[in-house]
Amino acid sequence: MRNRYVIIVAGGSGSRMGVTMPKQFLPIGGLPILMHTIRRFRVYSSAVQILVVLPAEQIPVWEALCRQYQFEEPVLVIPGGKTRFQSVRNGLEQIRAADGLVAVHDGVRPFVTPELIRSGFETADRTGSAVACVPLKDSVRLVQPDGSSLAVDRTSYRLIQTPQTFQLILFKDAFRASEQSFFTDCASVVEYAGYPITLIDGSYDNIKITTPEDLEISEQKLRSIE
Repeated sequence: MRNRYVIIVAGGSGSRMGVTMPKQFLPIGGLPILMHTIRRFRVYSSAVQILVVLPAEQIPVWEALCRQYQFEEPVLVIPGGKTRFQSVRNGLEQIRAADGLVAVHDGVRPFVTPELIRSGFETADRTGSAVACVPLKDSVRLVQPDGSSLAVDRTSYRLIQTPQTFQLILFKDAFRASEQSFFTDCASVVEYAGYPITLIDGSYDNIKITTPEDLEISEQKLRSIE
């Protein structure tokens, strides 16, 4: 079996939450969000190597939280860059192996399941990539420059989530590129390098916590799990 890595990118500021505490450090169910996310990957496998990328100024806060909550999961914490692309690259540079599989995941998606993580690694092992996604539920309209809009076929679109998982050799090759303004996620970087993207089924429960409403929903989800 190939070595398996996960780069958890946690660079949020909490501004959309209306709080000063970075959102990945906000507690849900009595534990900071990021700790829940890390534990989900540890539940998947004790062998997966976890790298957490944080803004440099937030690392002391994280270390203090680990002491406060007696959180001792073995992870490598790495200073991030100014952009997501740079942060992922910083994490990737810490993986010395030439071969393996690497998943990139949002630090504020704490409801990722072991089944989804496993599906990503297994699919990427076969095809080179595995990007979680879900179908759109709502109707969609394309807004024109003049303010008018057109209905579009929502069945042709997907909402992209994480984890996004790749064979390490192609992922490292893709991240040799110069950063482009249209890089919105790892899949766009890999696609730009000429590699095909394989989509896999994500989950509507795999939410990204970015607003106070998301935080409330997450608390409810945890209570229902418990």
